[in-house]
Amino acid sequence: MIYMKKEYTNPKQFLNEIVKVGIDRPIGSTHPKRYFIYPINYGFVPDTLSPDEEALDVYVLGVSEKIKEFEGKCIAIIHRTNDEDDKLIVVPDGMNFSDEEIRELTNFQEKFYKSVIIR
Repeated sequence: MIYMKKEYTNPKQFLNEIVKVGIDRPIGSTHPKRYFIYPINYGFVPDTLSPDEEALDVYVLGVSEKIKEFEGKCIAIIHRTNDEDDKLIVVPDGMNFSDEEIRELTNFQEKFYKSVIIR
């Protein structure tokens, strides 16, 4: 039997690039294990692989309605230092958020982890 080596996607390759995002947890949905409500759209980059064996996760900022998919610019990465599940920060092209705004908007979930924001 031949086993294919799985290649993890480097999140840094998306910095300052336009990214297509699938949304699997739109605004108002509930986390399946922690039972908090998502105040922002949350999704993934299709055809990518993270160390958790799932697609690379994305917080979509700057969009206030529920969406099913999105295309925007990756302005930052939340790199978790006590977990291997990095998160892209994707926004409408031309929009920007400070590190403090990113922390505030993602705190509903990121408060459980230690992290740094990479630009």
